[in-house]
Amino acid sequence: MRVGGLASGMDTESIVKDMMKVQKLPLDKLMQQKVFTEWQQEAFRDTNLSMSNLRTSASNMRLQSSFNSYSATSSNPTSFTVATTPTAMSGSYKVEVVNVASAGKLNSTLGVSTTAADGKVNPAKSTDQIGVAGKIKVGTIEIEVASTDTFEGVAKKLQDATAASVPALRASFDNTTSRFFIATKGMGSEQAFTMEFTDANGAASTALADKIINNGTATATADGATDGLIKFDGIEIKNLKTNQTVVNGITVNLLQKGAETIVNVQSNPEKPLAMIKDFVDKYNASIETLQKQIIEKRYPDFQPLSDEQKKDLTEKEIELWEEKARSGLLRNDPVLKSAMQDLRRAFMDKVSGIADGNINHLSQIGINTGSYTEGGKLFIDEKKLSEALANKPDEVMALFTTRDAAGNGVGVRVYDTLNAVVKNLSAKAGSASVSIDNSTLAKNIKQMDEEISRWQDRLTRVEDRYWKQFTAMEKALSQMNSQSTWMQQSLFGGA
Repeated sequence: MRVGGLASGMDTESIVKDMMKVQKLPLDKLMQQKVFTEWQQEAFRDTNLSMSNLRTSASNMRLQSSFNSYSATSSNPTSFTVATTPTAMSGSYKVEVVNVASAGKLNSTLGVSTTAADGKVNPAKSTDQIGVAGKIKVGTIEIEVASTDTFEGVAKKLQDATAASVPALRASFDNTTSRFFIATKGMGSEQAFTMEFTDANGAASTALADKIINNGTATATADGATDGLIKFDGIEIKNLKTNQTVVNGITVNLLQKGAETIVNVQSNPEKPLAMIKDFVDKYNASIETLQKQIIEKRYPDFQPLSDEQKKDLTEKEIELWEEKARSGLLRNDPVLKSAMQDLRRAFMDKVSGIADGNINHLSQIGINTGSYTEGGKLFIDEKKLSEALANKPDEVMALFTTRDAAGNGVGVRVYDTLNAVVKNLSAKAGSASVSIDNSTLAKNIKQMDEEISRWQDRLTRVEDRYWKQFTAMEKALSQMNSQSTWMQQSLFGGA
């Protein structure tokens, strides 16, 4: 029970409140520190997201396919299509598709039928029983067939039994045509196969064959199973097991046999040029933001406002105050400073893994950094870069994509550096997308929450003690006043 000022006439509640303000000073400072740390965490996470997006943009610069500065055209796209790889060379080439690679195929010659109990002959369905027992031999593999197996069950047995062999078969029974459709998974001459049908004693079985191939005999040989063959400038490229091959940096996709056709390969540096320019723009924007964060002024006199302090201010005053309080959240942060230095080195250091005499530095293709005060922004001499991409595309590609124990290329280094930056920022501030946050700042905030809770319990006890003391004083004064009144009445009241 709290008794305030009844006997003394004092404003006990105001006195206790003022006394508690002094006691709460350490808690207020701790809560300000927590809010500031939460602001820092938010700022680090925003920076981490920016670096993660930049890393995504940088990922293409480490891939050879991104520097494919050639395009190829064919005047006969119905026979084959073409595309270039990073090792293609300008010129005209003669290409002829002599033969395409094909799978081995073996389908039922005629529709398969079944006989009902009433003697009626019906087209077979996949769920019907095959009605004949025996064996199917494919190469060295034998498949046991029971008379109670369904047609779809026999198809599955064929697939399962040959799954690990050459050829491996795909088999299905089609209800529309009442036929088996069987084909090899691979292509080429080694996919050729023959099926033999026997009864339980090993004798040829046309009865079983009629339920599978239905060609009137006990054996059947697959069609197709041919190798692909093309001529490239008169050179035969044979024994192809797929319908795609790469010759002299040109990818040829075989479609069908066709006459000799001219393929033209031309330099097309616009694609890698656009990629590099786009990344440099994004990189410069990120570097500019990092530089501002590192040098942004801190105002130590402007601490985060408490809820009570905000009550006495207008919205505009709160906005202006917090603008100062949030300034310099990441000032001189060692993780960010290290990130800028590492990125600068990743771009501008010589690529040691490149042969002498070849392009091994960005400055050789017209990319340089500005002054140190600009944080390492990149500047492009577009004419020089375009010429390098047009005249030495393979060397530019190597400059960015080389992976070598002696030293990685620029694109590889930048991606790896950004990856390390993202990991370091995540270790420091965590990520909003991660449910479990064990980052340094998250642990600090958790510790502050625990300390704030202890302080709040402590202040509750202190306030209770103050009220007990004032209540005891009020009771004592009330008792003293009562005694004084009694004495007055006793001495003077009865005279």
